[in-house]
Amino acid sequence: MTSTDIRSAVSTAAAETQQWPIRLWGMLITLCIVLFLDGLDVSMIGVALPSIGSELGLETSTLQWLVSGYVLGYGGLLLLGGRTADLLGRRKVFLIALAVFAVASLAGGLVSSGPLLILTRFIKGLAAAFTAPTGLSIITTTFAEGPARNKALSIYTVFGAGGYSMGLLFGGLMTGFGWRWTFLLPVPIALAALVAAFYLVPKDKPADEGGHDLFGALLSTAGMLLLVYTVVSAPEAGWLSARTVLSFLAAVALFAGFVAVEKRVRYPLVRLGILRKPTLWRASLAIIAVAGSFFSWQFITTLYLQDTLGWTPLHLSLALLPVGILVVSSAFVSDKLVDRFGTGPIIAVTLTVMAIGYLMYLRLDTAPGYLTVLLPAILLIGIGWVGFPAINIQATSGIDDDEQGLAAGVLQTAMQVGAAIVLAVTTAIISSGAVHGPDADPAAVLDNYLPGLQFAAGVAIVGALVALTVYLPGTRARLAAQQESKNLEVELVS
Repeated sequence: MTSTDIRSAVSTAAAETQQWPIRLWGMLITLCIVLFLDGLDVSMIGVALPSIGSELGLETSTLQWLVSGYVLGYGGLLLLGGRTADLLGRRKVFLIALAVFAVASLAGGLVSSGPLLILTRFIKGLAAAFTAPTGLSIITTTFAEGPARNKALSIYTVFGAGGYSMGLLFGGLMTGFGWRWTFLLPVPIALAALVAAFYLVPKDKPADEGGHDLFGALLSTAGMLLLVYTVVSAPEAGWLSARTVLSFLAAVALFAGFVAVEKRVRYPLVRLGILRKPTLWRASLAIIAVAGSFFSWQFITTLYLQDTLGWTPLHLSLALLPVGILVVSSAFVSDKLVDRFGTGPIIAVTLTVMAIGYLMYLRLDTAPGYLTVLLPAILLIGIGWVGFPAINIQATSGIDDDEQGLAAGVLQTAMQVGAAIVLAVTTAIISSGAVHGPDADPAAVLDNYLPGLQFAAGVAIVGALVALTVYLPGTRARLAAQQESKNLEVELVS
């Protein structure tokens, strides 16, 4: 979809020369702030979980849904969100979704029921499912592919990663005033971003043709929700119980139905051919490893250090602050690193370093020294997020403008749903021991949490190995042959 708005044309021309006017910078920063809020909302709630559980009387397995509810709403409709932006107009979709996000944030700070709180989180996730891929597609269709787009995407995705990491600090600060402030903080920021986006995001025309695959969206969302619910409830029901087995089979059937619908519907939610693009599926696996391992690690760390060792939310936030500082600092160098080394080496190195950080964190004990045990591991884990911009650049490279929203949706769906599943498995692992709380023996609690930390480390290790396989001689030869074949096809067509 090509915009006919004059401002968009001017912005594109400026982007090609990287002489960006103030208005273009304003649009980019506005989109960055909204993505920052998306990340902030996931991690900020993590610090507040013990306080919410204590006030509302929620168990660990229920608290997990405050994270997973948002992530599932986010991931469940990301594909529809990206496609809707391509079809109806990016500016319109972005503004409506951002307004819903603000209203749901306000509602979350006012309710006093666990189920209602989870519902508001789910609705916020639904809104983010439209703002995130729309914002990314606005950028990728405004900035020319190459150094200009790399620079814009690096800034954009660093804000997103910064939201995940800085949410720990904001969560600690807000929880000090009361956990409800973790829900209310995004409200004025979202409203200010809404006003700015109204004036700064250029108007664009809807696609000339196309349609919505609502049935496909329903099948995919239902399959994702059922899969995560089954994993979370399996320890209580039994992994081999009839309910668990039937739920898994039902989830598989829903996903199979989704694939069948996508093959036959006139306007599919996902053009299945795009999933065969190596850069997209490799980036998707990498982002699952980064987000899934980090959310699980943060979930366990928050419960152990606050609930068991008695750390205050602010104490925990300051301890994890180096992750945020490291991610924000990377904004000044990430695009230059991509231009020099390419996305593949950066993803492989940062994921490997992140995995080493998790392994070092397994030295955790009942009286961990910050400088000797926690800080070295935290810094290495934070480096994993430095590769976040490279993952996004890799996923959207070589994608036509009319499918940029779809590619962004696929990547972020992989991140959110993959992270939700990894977190669900982690929660199932640690819930099976049922040893937690301020009155429990710290050594016993740590023994109960250790398998969950090991699982998070394993996810990061698998992601690093997948990223490193591209450098094996056989893999490199196959990729080179695929690229040569693609170039030949382009020459024949031209």
